[in-house]
Amino acid sequence: MSEQDTGEVRTVEIAYFDGTKRTTDIVDREVPYPDGKLIVSRTDPQGIITHANQAFIDMSGYSEDELIGTNHYILRHPDMPAVAFKGLWDTIEQGTKWHGYVKNLRKDGAYYWVKATVIPNIRNGQLVGYTSVRRKPSRSKIVESEALYKTLLAEE
Repeated sequence: MSEQDTGEVRTVEIAYFDGTKRTTDIVDREVPYPDGKLIVSRTDPQGIITHANQAFIDMSGYSEDELIGTNHYILRHPDMPAVAFKGLWDTIEQGTKWHGYVKNLRKDGAYYWVKATVIPNIRNGQLVGYTSVRRKPSRSKIVESEALYKTLLAEE
């Protein structure tokens, strides 16, 4: 079942793995991923954003200054189960590439879906961070992911 764009606003508290929390408004409105664009960002090993391309800035709704130096989890939508991110981190911390579908939270409370690939950046045998490249996902994969994530959230 695909989400409806009702524009309904709800205020939620989002808790992150490092113990920080924030309260934000969530708007039930999908922002379509633009055709032909790649969203690219780089982080340090702890997930702090060190680079954001213009497509990332545009889709997230944040300025470059707001993104750089901030943990990538600022984009975590509360509809995303924690286990999805545990799988991502377990994979990339082993030095392996990760692929998945992610519902991201924009600064304005709306959301957008991505097909993400996260790659560990190794320099001289040392992990120096991660690069994430996001593409436009198919609508069928979004529908599959919504159903899976709803089930996983119910189990959390």
